[in-house]
Amino acid sequence: MDTVVSGIRPTGNLHLGNYFGALRNFIKMQNENNCYFFIADYHSLTTHPTPADLHGNVKSVLVDYLAAGLDPEKATLYLQSDLPETAELYLFLNMNAYLGELERVTSFKDKARSQPDNINAGLLTYPTLMAADIIIHRAQKVPVGKDQEQHLEMTRTFANRFNRLYHTEYFPEPVAYNFGEQLVKIPGLDGSTKMGKSEGEGNAIFLIDEPAVIRKKVMKAVTDSGPTEPNQPKPQAIENIFNLMKALSKPETLSFFEEEYNQCRIRYGDMKKQLAEDIIIFTDPLREKIREISADEKYLHRVVRLGKEKAHESASKTINEVREIIGFKAF
Repeated sequence: MDTVVSGIRPTGNLHLGNYFGALRNFIKMQNENNCYFFIADYHSLTTHPTPADLHGNVKSVLVDYLAAGLDPEKATLYLQSDLPETAELYLFLNMNAYLGELERVTSFKDKARSQPDNINAGLLTYPTLMAADIIIHRAQKVPVGKDQEQHLEMTRTFANRFNRLYHTEYFPEPVAYNFGEQLVKIPGLDGSTKMGKSEGEGNAIFLIDEPAVIRKKVMKAVTDSGPTEPNQPKPQAIENIFNLMKALSKPETLSFFEEEYNQCRIRYGDMKKQLAEDIIIFTDPLREKIREISADEKYLHRVVRLGKEKAHESASKTINEVREIIGFKAF
């Protein structure tokens, strides 16, 4: 059984893109692998959240994970900040990470351009903290998106460098997790190809959104004046609406609107109304579970305590062995 590690930054409630892109697959993974899923609250400090925001966002992500189907008895679900061993391994890795390679990381260069007044050390050493998150459990596999492939490659570099420096084969070099199927990519409502909170509140449908909010967002989704000839190729924004319907509606519903589009009879208002109702049907059970779990503070406390214990058992073994390999020994 392979060990798999994955984390998510606590930026608030999860949306449909998160669900189809990761959560749905995490539910499958927990039955087939030794999984560690963590909420990356250390990582979020690079953007200086207020204490209230940080705690609230951590709770939101934790609740959404559980409501979506992650089982704390099957997988280890924990808070990054509950594992001091991660911070210690992060320090060790930073001792062998070099300024030039960290400055060449694409995400660092992008952040440095977009927020020139907040180029902090946490942004620069983001890849070493991510590497520590992964190899603290000596993971073999990591589910990553396209934007995280470079970070995973750097994790492999740091693991290999540690092994070479200390003449050991201690850390595996983790590889990207292959779900064995084509991943569903949920587009944004604003015409962009990606649903995400960073693109604006109106771009994403959150799992907690009430029906009225969903209807309002979907009705504002970007469309055009319609096709002018049969079987006309769809512009990106229109393709997005059809892709959302493909993921969330019945096949016969999608077929009906495909035919309407190809015959130049499409009424986008009708299509969006139908899509909104299908999204509501899909999110209703998730929304109910989110409300139920969010109100159960005892259960959340128990989940976090269990995750901390299970993660600590794995991480403490790793950090004790790493300290000995490096040469830290008791007198």
